[in-house]
Amino acid sequence: MPDQRTISTIVFDVNETLLDITTLEPLFERLFGDRQILREWFPELILYSQAMTLSGLYTPFGELAGGVLRMVGANRGITVEEHDIAELKTLIGSMPAYPDVIPALTALRAAGFMLVTLTNSARSPSPTPLEKAGIDTFFDHHFSIDDVGRFKPDPAPYKMVAEQLKVNTSEMCMVACHLWDTIGAQSVGCQGAFISRPHNNVLNAPGVPKPDFVSDELSQLANQIITT
Repeated sequence: MPDQRTISTIVFDVNETLLDITTLEPLFERLFGDRQILREWFPELILYSQAMTLSGLYTPFGELAGGVLRMVGANRGITVEEHDIAELKTLIGSMPAYPDVIPALTALRAAGFMLVTLTNSARSPSPTPLEKAGIDTFFDHHFSIDDVGRFKPDPAPYKMVAEQLKVNTSEMCMVACHLWDTIGAQSVGCQGAFISRPHNNVLNAPGVPKPDFVSDELSQLANQIITT
């Protein structure tokens, strides 16, 4: 059972937690003849974003995304062209929300929580991906790691959110489908809420922090948080 620390602020990851990255699959089908290569590209993208932060370096997430796509292509003897990168960026900026997102956000807003987002992606001009997905108005603030130049799960992005909102990290709960994200948040005192999207599960190993809340449906996860 989660402890009884008071949560005032729910911080949502965006890509794959709120927005459905499976809508990128047709691009990978066209390029590689296999839509499941998405599941090779995305973990590599996360790996290299974290490698950059660990090395004290920074490149915007969108630029890394294109570079990693070229790298995956080179590994398979396929040349990824500029128009392929442009299509990837367009698709990333137009991903729809999962069906369980609006009911969960509605319930959390009604329960009085402040809702914000924290994404590895750079800030984008309007219409933003969340505006296109029809869920932007549920949130009080949007945060990007661009402001600190360090990718999650580095402590800096989570601390930045707490500082800018003038709340303690103990009042924040990070909602994500990536366990590395909840681990990062928990390492600075936040609670962690894990939503198990496809190809994402909890890691059970000694020393790995367990999320305070776990569900495979976002409305159920929201209800767990509300009733704690």
